[in-house]
Amino acid sequence: MALIVQKYGGSSVADADRIKAVRDRIKRTVDAGNQVVVVVSAMGKTTDGLVALANAVSNSHLSLSTMAAQEREMDLLLATGEQVTIALLSMALQAVGQPAIAMNGSQVRVVTEANHTRARILYVEPEAIQAALNLGKVVIVAGFQGVAVDPQTGKPSTEITTLGRGGSDTSAVAIAAAIKADICEIYTDVPGILTTDPRIVPKAQLLTEITCDEMLELASLGAKVLHPRSVEIARNFGVKMCVRSSWLEDAGTVITAPRLSTGNLEALEVNRFVEGISIDYDQVKIALLQVPDRPGIASQLFQSLASQGVNVDLIIQAVQETEGVNDIAFTIPQSHLQMAEVVSRSLEIGARSVTVDSNVAKISIVGVGMIGRPGVAAQMFSALADAGINIQMISTSEIKISCVIAANDGEAAIAAMQTAFNVPVQSSHRACEFSQSTDDHHAPVCGVALDRHRARIAVEQVPDRPGMAAEIFEQLVAQNISIDTIVQSQSDRDVNEIAFTVAIADVDKAETALKNYAPILGYGAVTSDRHICKVSIVGANMVHQSGIAARMFSALAEADINIEMIATSEIKVSCVVREHQAESALKLIHQEFGLSGDRAIEVPSATKP
Repeated sequence: MALIVQKYGGSSVADADRIKAVRDRIKRTVDAGNQVVVVVSAMGKTTDGLVALANAVSNSHLSLSTMAAQEREMDLLLATGEQVTIALLSMALQAVGQPAIAMNGSQVRVVTEANHTRARILYVEPEAIQAALNLGKVVIVAGFQGVAVDPQTGKPSTEITTLGRGGSDTSAVAIAAAIKADICEIYTDVPGILTTDPRIVPKAQLLTEITCDEMLELASLGAKVLHPRSVEIARNFGVKMCVRSSWLEDAGTVITAPRLSTGNLEALEVNRFVEGISIDYDQVKIALLQVPDRPGIASQLFQSLASQGVNVDLIIQAVQETEGVNDIAFTIPQSHLQMAEVVSRSLEIGARSVTVDSNVAKISIVGVGMIGRPGVAAQMFSALADAGINIQMISTSEIKISCVIAANDGEAAIAAMQTAFNVPVQSSHRACEFSQSTDDHHAPVCGVALDRHRARIAVEQVPDRPGMAAEIFEQLVAQNISIDTIVQSQSDRDVNEIAFTVAIADVDKAETALKNYAPILGYGAVTSDRHICKVSIVGANMVHQSGIAARMFSALAEADINIEMIATSEIKVSCVVREHQAESALKLIHQEFGLSGDRAIEVPSATKP
């Protein structure tokens, strides 16, 4: 007999007929001799409807204090969606003779931090679930919600919290970890993890397996099948996961975690986020300044480098306050300096100047889900600032934050990171992600993702001195705002531009906080752009093959799609493009890497994301 957690998303329980279909699958699982805990989302687009109602009755231009007060009421409102589903599914099971009990987050005691609208799970009390299972019942739990811990007593309060959009995945894996389930099955409207969204590319391929690191990147980039926080928990606690279709009996996709951390069940989502530090001294930084901002520039540059065998590491293209131009900076191994410099200086792409700096190093912190935690990047930047170390470039991914610094600051940077995070330095001087394939026959790109739900914020004329990045991001930490992609431009002036993406829901709060702080810190204008999308390629094997980014840039250039921002890591390349060109960009990149299969994937919900 196995103990199984099954999670069903909103499309799987969108109406009465679908709830009955889910009921039948659960019943078959129980009849096979298993104990079953079910976690469900709100029906269909219920949550969207509740958000729309909230927006209809409240003013969107509020002070920061009023925004915080309304978040409590928003949690009360949104938590009702899942409660409808659990009651209906429990009734449906009881109607066919299967004992079942519905429980909301506070009844189960999914205990969270005292933060509204995006609380993290501290622990799950397994006793109520286990007692019901011992009575032969199917336990149906409301996903996405919990009850806040009382900061004064440290015990659960009566305050309802929610985990953020997609939080039912997080609930399911957290419960699976707490009750030591044999497997956590995530049922959705697609047959598993696909190379891209089948609603955009119908012939997307099904992956039989994917690493946790690749899945974390795809999930954080808007691939809707799994919430990234659920993958983090699975990785930390060794929860076996499988993503399957609600409508088919196919095997689905297994998510593998080759190297697991030891999690603490009393701190499910607040474990140590930084697991290691690495420093790479084998770096040269080349920057092309004031490059014309038009389609094809990045393609021309990086295709030329790739054709000469130059292996590019980080690539940064950031927002510029001067319209019509960008700065593009990248790092390469020391051995490739001569050829890279010849190529960069010989290209006629209109750059005002080319700068080369061989006295740099890349300091990185590596961990699970760091970029989704508001304070981790700020803590890194603050530690470097306290040591008097200036940051020249910043690049982020879901599992790594890297800063380019002066090479002679390397030892001080390592000491600062060890003090800040109390973790070891990785043995290799070459920074690497956790789990990379070494199979030369493995495709370099496993998936292409499109994130439509981000807005870009640019902070202009940031003084180029230690501590500025830390000060800026500490303002966002104070507002509990999670930052996605962060890039800091390269400049030959005494100021830089820092750009980053946040959830569209957070853009007003982030922009207000930074504008309020501008007179104190002395940076320039703070601007936002809600009409962008981020398209990314992900693959653990990209690091072993040169020219992958160049192929992505060329596919966009051939369609006259301009790239507004670039950020890279070892297993991801992200480009920010205009919203109206986003779907075309994804299709072109997916085609470029030959990821399409031979049959169309049907999505029963059939709604555009």
